Amino acid sequence: MSIRPDEKKTTSVHRGTEPAPIPDFVAGPIVAGKSLAVLRVATGFVFLWAFVDKLFGLGYATPAKGAWISGGSPTKGFLSSVHVGPFESMFHAWAGTWWADTLFMLGLAGVGIAVIAGIGLRLSAAAGSLMMVMMWAAEWPFALSTSTGEATHSTNPVIDYHIIYALVLIALAAAAAGNTWGLGRRWAALVGHRTWLR
Repeated sequence: MSIRPDEKKTTSVHRGTEPAPIPDFVAGPIVAGKSLAVLRVATGFVFLWAFVDKLFGLGYATPAKGAWISGGSPTKGFLSSVHVGPFESMFHAWAGTWWADTLFMLGLAGVGIAVIAGIGLRLSAAAGSLMMVMMWAAEWPFALSTSTGEATHSTNPVIDYHIIYALVLIALAAAAAGNTWGLGRRWAALVGHRTWLR
């Protein structure tokens, strides 16, 4: 098919009379990436700070005499004070055991360092979420009173800060939040096709 010389091609020209469409997220992916990076570092610091405080007994959540390096137990105080939920006896049995202390501290340090660095976010999301779900189960927010008859002061029967932390870790991993202000791209190149390590 040929165009005859007398036929004119018509093109649509934007005359400036209509306003340009506004994108759904005005800030764009650059600001989103930086926002996730800030959230990533802040979340990682929560885990890393808990590790350092329990390791050295800085006096915030852990007194100096309770420091892990001084022979204190990072799990005994919390798990032995569980008086609610169906797992109460299990958590009491775990309280202060060497393996529970070691796994808990390795989890805090590993998740904290990895999330701050932006590496291994998928593993961090799995390990951190498991820790948070177990702590959620220890506090058992469904209950209105403890086994000793005291009020639990639970403010929400399902979602508490442990669940929020777990969801944040999962979202950071899903969004590859380590690529901005982190070592995520280098880590991805290092692990290659083993995507579960990313």
